[in-house]
Amino acid sequence: MLYIYLGIILFLIIFILWNMFEEKDILAQIDAALVLVPLVLRLLLIK
Repeated sequence: MLYIYLGIILFLIIFILWNMFEEKDILAQIDAALVLVPLVLRLLLIK
């Protein structure tokens, strides 16, 4: 079950990174980066 959870988190991180680099608005990129921080910490199993 843990690996499914980590796979979903990895999928979300990849999707958000892709969206962040496609976005032209700098504020939207900053928002995406702020969303990425907790997801990356979850992926590394740091709570």
